[in-house]
Amino acid sequence: MSALSRFAKPDKEKLTLAVGAPLLAIVTALVITSAVIGVTGKDPLHAYAVMLDFGSKSDSQVWIINKATPYYLSAVAVAVGFRMNLFNIGVDGQYRIAAFFAAVVGGALSLPGVLQIPVIMLVAVVVGALWAGIAGLLRTTRGVSEVITTIMLNSIAASVIGYFLQEGRLAQKDGDLFHTPDIPSGSHFFTLPTHPDPVYGTVFVAGLAGLAYWFVLGRTRFGYDLRAVGRSESAASASGVDVKRMVLTSMVLSGAVAGLVGIPTLLNESYNYGTDFPAGIGFTGIAIALLGRNHPVGMALGALLWGFLERTATQLELEGYAQEIVGVMQGVIVLCVVIAYEVMRRYGLRRQQRRVGAELAARAAAGTAGDEDEAKAEVSA
Repeated sequence: MSALSRFAKPDKEKLTLAVGAPLLAIVTALVITSAVIGVTGKDPLHAYAVMLDFGSKSDSQVWIINKATPYYLSAVAVAVGFRMNLFNIGVDGQYRIAAFFAAVVGGALSLPGVLQIPVIMLVAVVVGALWAGIAGLLRTTRGVSEVITTIMLNSIAASVIGYFLQEGRLAQKDGDLFHTPDIPSGSHFFTLPTHPDPVYGTVFVAGLAGLAYWFVLGRTRFGYDLRAVGRSESAASASGVDVKRMVLTSMVLSGAVAGLVGIPTLLNESYNYGTDFPAGIGFTGIAIALLGRNHPVGMALGALLWGFLERTATQLELEGYAQEIVGVMQGVIVLCVVIAYEVMRRYGLRRQQRRVGAELAARAAAGTAGDEDEAKAEVSA
């Protein structure tokens, strides 16, 4: 029983810390957000009631799922770098240039959908991987920070797209918009027949990406090496891991996942890449990866929460609340999650240190008592 209790206690403490961090973050975020809303002269409880009522409607639920799909893919792309201790801030440029060339290829081909859809997705994955690989190559060969290179590559990607997205090059003009030729209807991704609007079938692509992320990083030797390098490059190198190869590989993988971010919009919504193609999803992915603690389930919940907040923002504005309130909520939630996990981590570390100190003191006391008994036995003899 003592052995069982000794093993069960750390598990119980770990569970307490795991549950305590998000609860602390939620309570703190609600308190701060309520204070901000109260300062504006509005009732925070009414705001939450409006959000829950509007967000629970069937059309809102469909909208939230469709919106969360690219957010989740973006978060997974960012998380691959985070687990390697790399800050891939270039997901925004990677998914946009990947979606652009995938749209160009999709608009130029006339294959059966069962063949053309994989080709479009493969082009997006390859372009995203190559674009991120530039940053990885510069990091491993020249020691240039991936933060700097990915920021610059975002700007370069936007410039490349802007150059080709013109009439007479790779785009055509439609009113005030320029866009690539439309992808044939036979190559549109399927949808789920939900009411009142359909759920994009690319939600399964996001699910498979999350499953692959969990399996590769958590259940393979490659994932173990990747996480080991993220913890300590020197220790991983000493154990025989090729650190430079892992850095380059992780950046390429991050870019490959980033290439899929634009697929839900491209194959389920716009069917071309135009000047109105959504931007900024890559930066949203950074926030969601932090919010989900790089865990596939946590990031899924974070993406849904982000979609919920964006969906209900319009209704709050109609109720007379400031439109910036939701932005404040999003920022406060991310900050509270990061701070709460750090607070709980330090709390757990202090508890472990006290427990180890107590065990060492007990052993020292037992050893001293044993020495005294031995000395008395020698004197009596």
